[in-house]
Amino acid sequence: MSELEQLREKILQFRDERNWQQFHNPKDLALSLSLEASELLELFQWKSSEEAVEKNVDKMKDELADVLIYAILFANETGIDISSAIVDKINKNNLKYPIEKSYSNKAKYTSF
Repeated sequence: MSELEQLREKILQFRDERNWQQFHNPKDLALSLSLEASELLELFQWKSSEEAVEKNVDKMKDELADVLIYAILFANETGIDISSAIVDKINKNNLKYPIEKSYSNKAKYTSF
């Protein structure tokens, strides 16, 4: 069993012990994922990146964990294989962002 699968099992066990699956439909999980990502983003508000990390790394760890937990739950409920989805997306990005055009270039692929 992969480490990702072990994490998914721990998350599902936590959820099931509380009878929360009834609340975990794709729409609500997507909303929760977005809200947790916003809480992570809020830690950077009015600070430089360096200052935010220095002052909030423990809170960032918690918020990032929340984002990842909701992402794993979303994948579980929609039948998305996370590993395959990531590999597929990297392959798509390789086509959008060829090294010769994107190396040290932050522009979106539609700009070059």
